[in-house]
Amino acid sequence: VLSGCGVYDGTEIHEASAILVHLSRGGAEVQMYAPDVPQMHVIDHSKGQPAEAESRNVLVESARIARGKIASLAKLTTADHDAVIFPGGFGAAKNLSTFAVDGKDCKVNREVERVLKDFHNAGKPIGLCCISPVLAAKVLSGAEVTVGHEEEEGGKWPYAGTAGAIKELGGKHCVKEVTISFPVNFTLRGTHVDTKNKVVTTPAFMCETELHNIFDGIGAMVKNVLKLTGK
Repeated sequence: VLSGCGVYDGTEIHEASAILVHLSRGGAEVQMYAPDVPQMHVIDHSKGQPAEAESRNVLVESARIARGKIASLAKLTTADHDAVIFPGGFGAAKNLSTFAVDGKDCKVNREVERVLKDFHNAGKPIGLCCISPVLAAKVLSGAEVTVGHEEEEGGKWPYAGTAGAIKELGGKHCVKEVTISFPVNFTLRGTHVDTKNKVVTTPAFMCETELHNIFDGIGAMVKNVLKLTGK
């Protein structure tokens, strides 16, 4: 499930790409979706500032990542899929929810909430990375998730305050690294698995680290999601 195209106002593109690579490697068939709604705003990524005169549609922008093969989130059903995965990027906090503005008092897009509840009720796994675990914390009371560490540690974890917000939302935060050094089972690297709720999360770009670490952590998340499908 995508939220636009670009870290500051949509889906984090590297995360989406990593998820797709690992799903492909795992032999999964993939369908991409996005809500057919306006973006909260448009960011000029070269300046990091809002482009006041612009407006864009989340589904249309997400189609850039999906290479055009995408459908409205309203069409996503549990009957057609074994699992659902949400990349991060500020779009999760701006377009899939109002977390970026309202914090613990945020609202979640109606279709996003439906999808999360439907997959949870069906006992089908949900994967989330970066900032998107706040969606599960809001919608699935008591869900265990990770966004990494709970202290900034000199800038290594610039969004560490999100962990406190997750607790205020009713979720349980579990401190995790982006990746764990060998020798450790690959499936344990940088990932938290809530086996009760079948929610799998990884910090990704919540941490300032090398891209390959983020790629590996996302790979562990995807691998655990696929494992939980039982297929």
